[in-house]
Amino acid sequence: MKRAHINRRCSFPLIFISISALILIFTLIRSHPKPTDSSSPSSSSNSDSITLPELPRLAYFISGTTGESGRLKRLLQVLYHPRNHYLLHLDLEASDKERLDLAKYVKSEAVMCRFKNVMVMGKGNLVTPKGPTVMASTLHAVSILLKQSKQWDWFVNIGASDYPLMPQDDILHIFSYFPRDLNFIEHTSDLGWKEHQRARPIIIDPGLYHSKKSGVFSAKEKRSLPASFKLFTGSSWVVLSRSFLEFCIWGWDSLPRTLLMYYTNFLSSPEGYFHTLVCNHKDYQNTTVNHDLHYMKWDDPSKEHPANLTMEHFDNMVKSGAPFAHKIAENDPLLQKIDKELLKSSRDKFPPGGWCLGSYGLKKDPCMVYGTADAIKPSLNSKRFEKLVLRLLDSENFRSKQCK
Repeated sequence: MKRAHINRRCSFPLIFISISALILIFTLIRSHPKPTDSSSPSSSSNSDSITLPELPRLAYFISGTTGESGRLKRLLQVLYHPRNHYLLHLDLEASDKERLDLAKYVKSEAVMCRFKNVMVMGKGNLVTPKGPTVMASTLHAVSILLKQSKQWDWFVNIGASDYPLMPQDDILHIFSYFPRDLNFIEHTSDLGWKEHQRARPIIIDPGLYHSKKSGVFSAKEKRSLPASFKLFTGSSWVVLSRSFLEFCIWGWDSLPRTLLMYYTNFLSSPEGYFHTLVCNHKDYQNTTVNHDLHYMKWDDPSKEHPANLTMEHFDNMVKSGAPFAHKIAENDPLLQKIDKELLKSSRDKFPPGGWCLGSYGLKKDPCMVYGTADAIKPSLNSKRFEKLVLRLLDSENFRSKQCK
C-alpha cells in the first residue's frame, strides 16, 4: 500500500509531551491505514485523502576502518532512501584505494547519482577505539552534513558492524509522528561535577589549549560549570535532532566548547559528551528519550563489551522493535536472514520501498525503476517499532528516565 504524503509539517509542542505524548502518538499512528507486508503491496482508494504528517529526513554517518569498505557499501545499500542524506567515512587506517573504491561505487549507482544524497569523505580522520578522536570525527561529520544540507531532521551514527532491522520506509513512517526536537540517547547519571573533580582530575594537552605548561583547567574555567552540574554516560550510538546538533556545532553559549575541552583527553568520550551536554542545558534536557534504538547483547554484566549477535538472537532482536542492531560479524548468516525476512531483499539489492516502481515479483531489483521519494509503503516491521515507541513514551517511562 503506497502512502503519498501531503507536504504539511506536523509539530507537537514539547510542553505537552509529559502529559499527552503517549495518547497523541498512539492516536496518530492508529489513524494511519494498516500497513501491509512489504512482499504483498496493495493499493487503497482513500490513502490520498488522509492528512498525514510530513515525512522526515535522516542524516546517516556510516563509518569504518581498513578492510571495511565492502561492509560500508552493503550498509549504504540497505539503509538507502532517496529522502535521506548519507556521509561515508573510512578512517586513516584505510587505504586511499579503499576510499576511491567506495566513491566509485556511489557514482556507479544510478539512483544515488539521480538524488545526489550520498557523500564519501575523501580524507580519513584519525580514529582510535574509544578515544576522543571518535568524538572529533563525529562532530566533523555533523558539521559537514549541516553545511551540505538544511533538509534533514535527525542524525544517526552507524558503524560497520551495525545493521538495520527494518526498511527505511518503516523507520521514516514512525519518525514522521515525532516532534522534531526529540533526542534518542541512552544515558545514566554519573558523578556530580565536584565529586568528579576529586575522583578524576581533568588533564588537557597544554599544547592544544594553553600557553602555560600546566594542563589543568584554570579556576575561572572550573567556575564556568556550576556545582550542580552532572556528568552522564551511556551508549555511543545516538539519534540526535538537528536543532540540538546545531547548538553543539554553533553553540550560542560556552557549554559545548567547555565540555568538548573537558572530554578531549578522556577515553570513551563518545559515551559521555552528547549525554552530558543534552542533560545539562535547560533547552534540551526535556527532549531526551532514554534509548539508543539499537538491539545489543553484552558479554559481561558491566556492559563494556557488546557480544557478537548470531542466529540465536534473531527472535529477540525482532521482538525488541529496535530499528538497528549492534554488532554482527561480517560473514555471519544472520545478515542473510535479516535481508530475507525483515528487509525483503537480497545481497546487492535495495530493500523495496514506496519509491521503487519495479515489479516485486521479478528477480530483478525493483528499485532500478524509481519514482517520488515522498511515497512510502510501511510494512509489519513498523508495528514492532511502534510498540517500542509507545513503551518509551509511556508516562511511567518517559519523564522518569530523562537525565536521571
